[in-house]
Amino acid sequence: MARYDDADLVGRLTPEEFRVLRRNGTERPFTSELNGETRQGNYYCKVCDTALFAHSAKFDSGCGWPSFDQEIEKARITRIRDTSHGMIRVEIRCAECDSHLGHVFPDGPTETGTRHCVNGVCLTFRQAEET
Repeated sequence: MARYDDADLVGRLTPEEFRVLRRNGTERPFTSELNGETRQGNYYCKVCDTALFAHSAKFDSGCGWPSFDQEIEKARITRIRDTSHGMIRVEIRCAECDSHLGHVFPDGPTETGTRHCVNGVCLTFRQAEET
């Protein structure tokens, strides 16, 4: 895992991005432009630029955050048991830089049965080049 110094990231990330990515925060639901993104492309970690999710895994879960039914590669996401806020959940973090992304739930509507509920401020979307 690469080491990312929070002091360096303060100047590179917005205060909201820093709060969510590095302090395990949550953005308000229905505030991310990426929630409604439907173009072909990939979603990358805002801190280390690791490709995390493909457009083909994205779906509208109605929860207010970008949702995906699987990662590009399982090794790119770390899962951690989260018992904060009186709940038992599974937190997801970028395996490369250890930044908080959101949570994964076993209630997805596709054959994977999972819903990766990701804070949009944690991601950068890059549209696929048309050929």
